[in-house]
Amino acid sequence: MADILLHLLPHVVSSLLYAALGFHFWRTRWCETDQPLLALPMQTWERAAILGALAVQGFGLYEGLFGAGGMRFSFSFALSLMLWLAVLIYWLESFRSRMDGLQPMVLPLAALCAAAPAVFPHLRVVANAGAWGFQLHFMTAMLAYSLFTLSALHAVFMGFAERKLHQRAVSRSLSSLPPILTMEALLFRVISVAFCLLTIALISGVMFSEALFGTAMALDHKTLFAFASWGIFAALLVGRRVYGWRGRVALRWTLAGFMVLLLAYIGSRFVAEVLLGRL
Repeated sequence: MADILLHLLPHVVSSLLYAALGFHFWRTRWCETDQPLLALPMQTWERAAILGALAVQGFGLYEGLFGAGGMRFSFSFALSLMLWLAVLIYWLESFRSRMDGLQPMVLPLAALCAAAPAVFPHLRVVANAGAWGFQLHFMTAMLAYSLFTLSALHAVFMGFAERKLHQRAVSRSLSSLPPILTMEALLFRVISVAFCLLTIALISGVMFSEALFGTAMALDHKTLFAFASWGIFAALLVGRRVYGWRGRVALRWTLAGFMVLLLAYIGSRFVAEVLLGRL
């Protein structure tokens, strides 16, 4: 029992840290006051606190996935890993752009997902984890899922900022956000990298499926959703380059592609592990 609690501790601690930091950023960047709307750049201690929460969560993820030898995985760890990478990218981006106004959005979500492995701690052993073909497929797929998660979150944040601008609502939350063009440039950088990773994941899945599992890749719902998501993001990138898609059009395509991709893995694993109790 004590060992179980010890393994769950990093997830609980990182969740509490994210929640506290999210409240701090909301109070200092979003909460309306009588003070003038002055920009408040991210402080050194704030960056250090976020990095500390990332380190604690990362330790918990590593111990859960690789601590018992071999490799284990579950939908709750997938969610936690996705938001861990999202917070990390925002933390890195904060050194070149103003990201402090986005923290009240991403940190509460990170708090919820960081706690997911503590609420749903069951892990399943991943077969063929030692094969390099599987490792390539798994790592590129998870990185692609994580980056597409970030792109979807970022699209929601951009939609929030655009709505505020159209309403001409000058508020503290709006003044703390980066410029729309900066947010849009970051969105398409993330989508471009994620699209390349998803392409590698799909190609490696097709190439190594028979070698690892003895059968060719099956056209199940997971595979079909993954290829459909690839097609949506391919159309988005082509539309961006050829037709100059931006604004609401780009945001809708981003969210549509993400929802289809979410159904490809997270949805199926949630049904199998939580609703049906299969590991």
